[in-house]
Amino acid sequence: MNLVVIGLNHRTAPVEVRERVAVPRGRWGAVSAELRKAGLYEAVVVSTCNRVEVYGVAGEVAAARRFFSVPPQHLYEWRDQDCVRHLCEVVCGLDSMVLGETEVLGQVKQAYEAAQTAGATGPVLNRLFQKAFAAAKHVRSRTAIARGSTSVGNVAVDLAEKIFRNLAARTVMVVGTGEISEATARALRSRGAGTILVCSRAQGRAVEFAAQIGGRAISYEDWPAQFPIVDIVITATGAPHPVITTEKLRPLLRHRPARPLFLIDIAVPRNVEPSCGELEDVFLYDLDDLQQIAQDNRAARERELDACRELIDGHLVRYLRWFAAHRPSLEQRYQP
Repeated sequence: MNLVVIGLNHRTAPVEVRERVAVPRGRWGAVSAELRKAGLYEAVVVSTCNRVEVYGVAGEVAAARRFFSVPPQHLYEWRDQDCVRHLCEVVCGLDSMVLGETEVLGQVKQAYEAAQTAGATGPVLNRLFQKAFAAAKHVRSRTAIARGSTSVGNVAVDLAEKIFRNLAARTVMVVGTGEISEATARALRSRGAGTILVCSRAQGRAVEFAAQIGGRAISYEDWPAQFPIVDIVITATGAPHPVITTEKLRPLLRHRPARPLFLIDIAVPRNVEPSCGELEDVFLYDLDDLQQIAQDNRAARERELDACRELIDGHLVRYLRWFAAHRPSLEQRYQP
């Protein structure tokens, strides 16, 4: 009897491969149950944007391998001790694209609960996943692995929250609709930002994106008129020169109440003239600023890795001790 995980992730497979085997959230439980019927004694399918994995208990792991109709070089396979360690590192955010991310813990919990509800789990995986969740709680409470954002969008949102404290009453303007600006706007919305205005020379795209995030599209020429109500501006146009200059910004500031203005310039070439950051109550960050903060945060998190793995080792040893003690009876239970 083997405890096994077979899968692929952002390190082993590009997105076009991952999407081929991705399992929709509503199918997590059903697919786990199907894998159990196909030959696994217990099964949990975990499927996120960065990974698709099958955790199983099996005498023969062929059923889990058959699930992945992709070239074998994209797959990894870990058994027993290595499987336990891998799951713990996944839920603790140590195996994520963004080191220390917290979202994956919730995703794995939902995947496990779906499999459990579908009757696809048993004593081995039930204990394994509960032990992994306990390890994640321990790691997050005893280390700084989850402190400090490492993505540009989330760094920008963290800074906005420090400046404004409560984002619910704030108005955001997105000038241009590049990939990073859209990600930043979504991050702001997820943290409770109030009104979001979207303007782009591609008016159709502005209308489309505004609808996606519950915002309002405005014409590109109209953005200066909106400044009296705006608190946060995200710029990401393809203009070859600054579209917001000190000369243009100074008179606009006179028509807005005395309060901070947060400018997030994530365009290359830059959309905001650097001297704008010297104006009173104006906070300007460009892409280099945000990436440096993200890198500093990641470096701080990397220093926590040894402490995280030491805590995981304690949970690993306790689980393996239980697994070894119960393995004979479990093998007898699962004999055909």
